[in-house]
Amino acid sequence: MIDTAFPYAQYVTGKNFVGRRADVTLLGNLLGQGENVLLSEPPKSGKTSLVQQALFSMRMSGKVFTVGQFSALNIRTTEAFLLRLGNTVLRMVASTPAEYATLTEKYLGGTHFVFDPNNFEDEDKILSLNWELEGADVQAMLRFPYALAQDRGARLILIIDEFQSLNRLEDPDVILRPLDACMREKKGVSNLFSWVICGSGVNAMKAIFLSSQLFYRQLERVTLSPVDEREMADHVHKGFLAAGKVVEKELLQGACRLFRGHLWYINHFAAICDHMSKGYIVEQALVEALGTLVNIHEPRFNAIMADLTTHQVSFLRAVVDGVTRFSAADVIRKYGLNSSANVKRVKDALMKKEVLVFDENDNPQIIDPLFEYWIRKYYFELKD
Repeated sequence: MIDTAFPYAQYVTGKNFVGRRADVTLLGNLLGQGENVLLSEPPKSGKTSLVQQALFSMRMSGKVFTVGQFSALNIRTTEAFLLRLGNTVLRMVASTPAEYATLTEKYLGGTHFVFDPNNFEDEDKILSLNWELEGADVQAMLRFPYALAQDRGARLILIIDEFQSLNRLEDPDVILRPLDACMREKKGVSNLFSWVICGSGVNAMKAIFLSSQLFYRQLERVTLSPVDEREMADHVHKGFLAAGKVVEKELLQGACRLFRGHLWYINHFAAICDHMSKGYIVEQALVEALGTLVNIHEPRFNAIMADLTTHQVSFLRAVVDGVTRFSAADVIRKYGLNSSANVKRVKDALMKKEVLVFDENDNPQIIDPLFEYWIRKYYFELKD
């Protein structure tokens, strides 16, 4: 891996981890106590870096634990989720076919999950199903990591990324309701196993964990604290100095403000600027680097806009203009939104597409800061 002052292609820890020290401490304390954790934040906002930094800090303090991790991004069936869960847990504690077979029989015996040596040899899959899935199979698999941790007296932590993808299952409740019941059953009974559930679809995650009646008080939500723009600018400034380059901190603070503290965008922007410049970095170099960054992401932004209806585009323009009372008669008339009922449909659609998020006061925010900059400057062609 190439060492760089501005990493954006992988998560960061150690000297490259900026800010959020209180978040690291909080997450480490929760996991140390065996709590389940929920991390629901926009894409590339720092979830994985926070988790890895917290785990690093826990290890440095002498805590002993085993971590497993998988993504639900490409999962479309209940069977696929449970098999991936079981395979991940087994790989956390075992490494040979004999161990896999023994543990499968001990903890999943009587279910339709089996260790098939041929399937393992051909496809490197530890678990297979020998019959159609039943409710008892689901419950057994969800209880499996708890039993394993308890019997071994070892702390296990399982991280599931892109958890909101389970909403795409034919019936998400086949997993979600038993998982909720399992967490309730084990709450206060077993503190050696923790779920760390992460998702980048903030509205989809909200529908699962806040809008429904499931998982109430079963997970501790950790939110990413804003990174102080001066601290981030100072970090970037030091990175340029290490490469023998100089740039005014005020200019860097302006860039951090534009990206709303989004560390992935800031590092990507800084890496582009570093590549394009020598010696003293003038404002024009930063402007050109920003243009390059926009160019890289423009196809994605074009695709987002192409997927929106005319009413959704009009609603988005209203957001950009600072509107908050979308059902007001003058707003409906000005932006051609037809009716208050249509406003609600459009709002729900933009949330489902993860373009907008609304706070507790129902104020909107465009989730992606670079996308917001692009639609202002290039799509709606607004002046600064």
